[in-house]
Amino acid sequence: MNYFVYILYSKTLDKYYIGSTNDVVNRLKKHLSNHKGYTSKAKDWIVVYQEECDSKEVAVKREFSIKKWKSRKMIEVLIEKNR
Repeated sequence: MNYFVYILYSKTLDKYYIGSTNDVVNRLKKHLSNHKGYTSKAKDWIVVYQEECDSKEVAVKREFSIKKWKSRKMIEVLIEKNR
């Protein structure tokens, strides 16, 4: 089963969210549903980037690697390179 690293964007918050999953569509539905957590602050999240990985372990490593950047500019460069 393939896993994905994904980046969501909310125009309302002007923020990005980085995560990993084996089903991006269903994961986005969960982010948009009523729940507690970071993405519950807005209901306009859209997928702006996704990267396929061979395993859950690889996807989680890549997710944390991107999060470590702590750089909006680097995240936006990654998104633009893959459009």
